[in-house]
Amino acid sequence: MARVELAVVDDSPAVALEALDQLWFQVAGTVCNLRCKHCFISCAPDNHSFWFMTREQVAEALSQSTELGVKEYYFTGGEPFMNREMEAILADTLQLGPATVLTNATLMPRRRARHLARLNADSTYTLELRVSLDGITREMNDAIRGEGAFDRCVEGVRRLVEEGFLPIITCMRSWPEHQTESYLEGFRELLAEVGYDRPRIKILPPLLMGEEAKRSRAYDETEKVTHEMLHGFDLSQLLCTRARLVTARGVYACPILLESPSARLGDTLEEAAGRPARLRESACYTCYLSGAICSNTPSSAGADR
Repeated sequence: MARVELAVVDDSPAVALEALDQLWFQVAGTVCNLRCKHCFISCAPDNHSFWFMTREQVAEALSQSTELGVKEYYFTGGEPFMNREMEAILADTLQLGPATVLTNATLMPRRRARHLARLNADSTYTLELRVSLDGITREMNDAIRGEGAFDRCVEGVRRLVEEGFLPIITCMRSWPEHQTESYLEGFRELLAEVGYDRPRIKILPPLLMGEEAKRSRAYDETEKVTHEMLHGFDLSQLLCTRARLVTARGVYACPILLESPSARLGDTLEEAAGRPARLRESACYTCYLSGAICSNTPSSAGADR
């Protein structure tokens, strides 16, 4: 595809898809076993706004993806492992390319960790696990993720490490930015206790929407991407220039804007690939400031260690 181009759609700045490098799946919809106080799409056990994707739905998009040149696949939710077909979906995906699952690791019995390790070992491609942990203590994490989440997550990480995985630990920054280095050290010490030395840690900026808007604050009117801000800006820093999100209800510009009607680009992957992504939502402002916050790629402003 051509280089990234800046466009205008309905008076909003917009960017074309440079290359469909990453394909995301909202494989668990908005259904989650936790009810986190910072979730930007308010996922919960009773949030059925978006339902689970079936193995057949994912397989159809995977088939289309090979013709569109997709290089890697990401699975998110909700909690992906609430989808009973998740492991079979991963087996299908790992025949085509590397896969990453974004999980809270609280549904990680030893049987599942071992099965994931076998899938990884049997594939030419790599299976990555990105585990959400939002505190270096039980009190800090569970204040955001709910009682008991810390212990179950840490045990899940232990089991993954024992099976040979090097999970990417992700955390939303809920502290002043100048304290980040001390929190990173706290994460390193915590993870060393479960046998994970030199862990991979990704600190994410808060997205001021959904539950996080209630917990802290919502975006204000000035936090928007303007045409002027994009002149001379490296547009490839925006995920929507190289990715699309497939859901049970159509294809969207990115995984952050699941509930934004303006981000829905079509019914099919091919249709969505040909349409520019509008940067009209305030969440686009966070991506503008911080770069590739969703993918495994280190961001320009994030703290990846």
